[in-house]
Amino acid sequence: MEAIKETNFSFTGQTGFYRGKVRDVYYFNDRLAIVATDRISAFDVVLPRAIPYKGQVLNQIASINLKATSDIVPNWVISSPDPNVTIGISCEPFKVEMVIRGYLAGHAWREYKAGKRTLCGVTLPDGLCENDKLPEPIITPTTKADEGHDEDISREGILAKGIVNEQDYLKLEKYTQALFARGTELAAQRGLILVDTKYEFGKQNDQIFLIDEIHTPDSSRYFYSEGYSERQKNGEPQKQLSKEFVRQWLIENGFQGQDGQIIPEMTDEVVENISKRYIELFEVFTGHSFVKSYYNEALQRIALSVEQNIFRLKD
Repeated sequence: MEAIKETNFSFTGQTGFYRGKVRDVYYFNDRLAIVATDRISAFDVVLPRAIPYKGQVLNQIASINLKATSDIVPNWVISSPDPNVTIGISCEPFKVEMVIRGYLAGHAWREYKAGKRTLCGVTLPDGLCENDKLPEPIITPTTKADEGHDEDISREGILAKGIVNEQDYLKLEKYTQALFARGTELAAQRGLILVDTKYEFGKQNDQIFLIDEIHTPDSSRYFYSEGYSERQKNGEPQKQLSKEFVRQWLIENGFQGQDGQIIPEMTDEVVENISKRYIELFEVFTGHSFVKSYYNEALQRIALSVEQNIFRLKD
C-alpha cells in the first residue's frame, strides 16, 4: 500500500529542518514549508505504518478551516500549492497546546472515570457520563513537548512557570474560545458535533498567529449530530468521526504508549480501514468527494511545489 512515510529534501535557501510526529518542516528564514506526510501517531507515539491519503486529508481540511477562521485571528498560511504542502510564515511557537472541550470524551473522560474531578485546574461536576455535553466549554492546556508525552497543565501552572506571559495567555484563551465557537458552527452545518480540539499559536514580530492545522481528525474529535441525544440517553457509544477509533483499537490491543508496551500489528486491513475513515471525515466535513492525489512520483511532485512557491510573495 503506497503512502508517504517521510521526506528528505535539501532545497536551495533552506535554513533548517524538523521532523515532527506526522509532518516534515523545512525552514527558509522567515518562511517554512510543511509537508503533511501519511505518518500517524497516537498516545504521542508514531505508529509503524503510514496511512494512505491521511496527509492529504489533514492538509486540505486544515486549509479550509484556516481560511474560514482568518477573521478571528491571523494564521500562518501563505499558500497550499500541493495536496500535501502548506507554505507559510515561520513563527516562534508558544510551548503550550490550547485544548478546548465541549463534551466529556477521550482523555478527559478517562481521567474523570478514574475519579478525578479537576482537570487542568478546571473543576467538573459529579454525575457526568461519557460523552455528556459540559455545562460550558473548558480549556485544558497541555505542555508542548519536543519529544515524549505532552502533559496536562493549568493556566496557573503556565503563568507560574513563565511558559507564556499573562497578557499573551489571556489572548490565547480568547482566540481559543472564539475558534471553538466557529468550529462548532461549521461542524453543525455538516451534521457534526465538534467535541474537542486543540489550537497552537506562535509569534512573529510580536504578533500572535494561529499555526499548525485546525479542526482535522488528528486535532479534533467529532460526533454525528443525528442520534446523539438518543444514544446518550440509552448509554450507547456515540458515532464518532475522529482519530479516537485508532486510540481505542490500540487500547483494546494493550497499547497506550507506556514503557514496555508493544504496538499491535497493523495489518493491511487495519491500515485500509483507517484510511477509509479519514476520507470519510473529509467528505462529510467538506460535502465534496475526495480526489486522491497520485502516489506515482509523489516526492518529486511535492519537492517541485515547494521549490516553485516558497519565495513567492503573499497575496
